[in-house]
Amino acid sequence: MKISSPPRYGSVAQAFHWITAILVLITFIYGPGGSEQRVYSLARDFDRRLHETLGLCVFAIVALRILWRMADRQPDPAPVARWMGVAAKVVQGALYLLLFALPLTAIAGAWLEGHPLTLLAGADIPSILGLSHDAGATIARFHTWEGDAILWLAGFHALAALFHHLVLKDGVLVSMLPYWLPLRKPSGR
Repeated sequence: MKISSPPRYGSVAQAFHWITAILVLITFIYGPGGSEQRVYSLARDFDRRLHETLGLCVFAIVALRILWRMADRQPDPAPVARWMGVAAKVVQGALYLLLFALPLTAIAGAWLEGHPLTLLAGADIPSILGLSHDAGATIARFHTWEGDAILWLAGFHALAALFHHLVLKDGVLVSMLPYWLPLRKPSGR
């Protein structure tokens, strides 16, 4: 006898999803960006510390989210054209890859440039890597591109969820929303 899949993700999975989304957006907004001199200037110290602290939080939450996902039951995928199912898996895989790659490239770039990780609590985590300023600068530039890419992919992901809700009229969007929100699966399919 097959156990039917739930119509929605559980509250823990939903919390992981929405906390990750919010933290990624705030982390992006507070990314000091620009040249090394700008990023590590005294004027950007708070923004950099917040950015690095939130980035490490995202990394930890995503690791926990993956562990939870392995143990949790999830809704069956919506019946869609094969290309849409493949696109959904590619985007989801790319988002997870970026959620891990972003903090790792930030850490590697900073450490190779000779900068410690600086956290809000005043803790500085010194480099465990040797100094290679050029390699660190290249990785830091790559980190910036990854940050832009994750926002574009997340935007595409959100638009796809809206497309599912408004055009396909399936329960994909609703499956990641808490029960207390008034949005329901649209009728019509």
